[in-house]
Amino acid sequence: MSLAKEKKRELIEQFRHHESDTGSSEVQVALLTERIKVLSDHLRNHFKDHHSRRGLIKMVNLRRRHLNYLYKRDRDTYYALVKKLGLRG
Repeated sequence: MSLAKEKKRELIEQFRHHESDTGSSEVQVALLTERIKVLSDHLRNHFKDHHSRRGLIKMVNLRRRHLNYLYKRDRDTYYALVKKLGLRG
């Protein structure tokens, strides 16, 4: 359940800071958010897939850690990213 190359490239281009940026917190949060959406849809149909559920929980926790880091480092960027991705209710 990985992302398509085109979708991944599109997300990286949308959230990167400079030409070779593929690992900033904003990019990683965007990629994790998309993977979480895909896996959540999978689990709606396959609710007994506990191995994938564990992977989903790990991804959500990793995204939370990146967001906490971003919140401590630059709150304006954090709020802009959360709004852009539609996180936090």
